[in-house]
Amino acid sequence: MPAAWPWYERTFTFDFPTEKYPDVIERLRGTPARVEELIRNVPTTALTQKFGGTWSIQENVGHLGDTEQLWSGRVEDMLGGAAVMRPVDVTNAKTQLADHNALSSAEVTARFRRQRMGLVRQLDALSAADFARTSIHPRTQLRMRIVDLCAFAAEHDDYHLARISELRRMLNA
Repeated sequence: MPAAWPWYERTFTFDFPTEKYPDVIERLRGTPARVEELIRNVPTTALTQKFGGTWSIQENVGHLGDTEQLWSGRVEDMLGGAAVMRPVDVTNAKTQLADHNALSSAEVTARFRRQRMGLVRQLDALSAADFARTSIHPRTQLRMRIVDLCAFAAEHDDYHLARISELRRMLNA
């Protein structure tokens, strides 16, 4: 099985209508359930095993939670009229230092669910017009609407879900 296409090498186009925002929010809302289903009944030893310096399954889940503050902050940036959204820490220091493998999978998934539902509540409170608000994404230099940022976050979720599935196959878990 080939390795996942690296996240930072991906390019994006956002040419769908702003009115698609309810669909995109549902993708975000559904990620915690998808994570829980993917790791259900996987032994802790498999959840915390690393391959060649890459994150374990559990660290991938923890990373999803670690990015929630970024997504929420970028929505705030866009609502506040920022020309450029806040940047990501490309070193992923938050995930590197979190020691997600020292926690139970239930703790890591429950924390991600709480954090994601906070983002979803933030998005649910917006007006339809808010989803058209824009700002420049600092890495891609694309002008994104809030709906595009949500789609970008959902793609990031899918990237890590695919990685979790890949690790499960490698571990026969």
